[in-house]
Amino acid sequence: MQNIQSIADGILYVGASDRRIAKFENLFPIPRGVSYNSYVILDEKTALMDTCEMSMGGQFLENVTAALNGRALDYLVIDHMEPDHASMIDAVLLRWPDAQLVCNAKTVAMLRMYFPGHEDKIASALLVKEGDTLTLGRHTLQFIMAPMVHWPEVMMAYETSTGTLFTADAFGTFGTLGGSIFADEVNFAEDWLDDARRYYTNIVGKYGAQVQAVLKKAAALDLHILAPLHGPIWRRDLDWYIGKYDLWSRCVPEEKSVAVLYGSLYGNTASAAEALAARIAAKNIPVRVFDLSCIDNSEAVAECWRASTIVLASPTYNGGLYLPVEALLNDLKALGLHDRTFALMENGSWAPQAARLMTAKIEELKSCTILEPKVTIRGRLSDAQQAELDAEAEAVAAAL
Repeated sequence: MQNIQSIADGILYVGASDRRIAKFENLFPIPRGVSYNSYVILDEKTALMDTCEMSMGGQFLENVTAALNGRALDYLVIDHMEPDHASMIDAVLLRWPDAQLVCNAKTVAMLRMYFPGHEDKIASALLVKEGDTLTLGRHTLQFIMAPMVHWPEVMMAYETSTGTLFTADAFGTFGTLGGSIFADEVNFAEDWLDDARRYYTNIVGKYGAQVQAVLKKAAALDLHILAPLHGPIWRRDLDWYIGKYDLWSRCVPEEKSVAVLYGSLYGNTASAAEALAARIAAKNIPVRVFDLSCIDNSEAVAECWRASTIVLASPTYNGGLYLPVEALLNDLKALGLHDRTFALMENGSWAPQAARLMTAKIEELKSCTILEPKVTIRGRLSDAQQAELDAEAEAVAAAL
């Protein structure tokens, strides 16, 4: 049974939701699965906007076939070549052999890389660049280059008559669509925002400057619909979600709050971190607490983007950092976190080194502050150290 829905005049959703996939990019846990969004434009000419991941290929082809309803496919527009959106290009060209590829010059090398059997189609592709248009009838696509958001060939397509921006991976999120395909049909802030933030920070986060460049281009458009390649489609409150992307891409905290992230072998570092969190919360400061051994690193990264202050607590482990703490700091450097305040807590029964090692890694981040005092635990937090916790909580509060 096909699953197609109208998102605007002459534009149909033909994507599919994968509820069986365990990890996105075989890396990030996605317990709610993910949707692969694709769209058909019906006019004097027809156009398919991107394809789908091969695992959902059967449903996708059934949807496209139903949407076309016996018509030929004139154009296949390739906004992004990542295989979760492009692996069905081969199948589309076999089923609709007269379709012409529409892409930019940077896409061509990737097409030859992934689909060497379609050299004739690649050679005859309609190559577009910034500002070029493709008229389908009453619908016109205007192309916007978005390099490194988050691959070098990425582009977006703006449909001028409906104000629909096909955004590629931008504005996407983890999670499957449950019949409702629009963001205003779900409680996005409550049920989707954490996944949207985690998606952005871990997949696109490194490329904030490039996202900012695209946001400036989008600001000049009369936008009515954001149609991403993953997650709900936006037709209301676009400014709210674009505002989130503006904050995330500038690495500006969403709120004045504290994320307490700890690693703990036997619970002693955890106990101290919880005690510090309680003191911070008592000052009417929003606090979230996480055990880095119990959450995926992608969740911890997203928390560091959300909060303004990060408390890191780590045991010394084999003379180094506890591995989940080290992994988080390595990811924060790779993804380019900046302009955050850190408070540190370390544990070491005989030779504590964690604070020194965390400090060295944080100093590799841009424009980050490390608060004093740092708390050092010898095996287990002692009653005599209550004043030290109070002092660190005071420092955290003063920094907000």
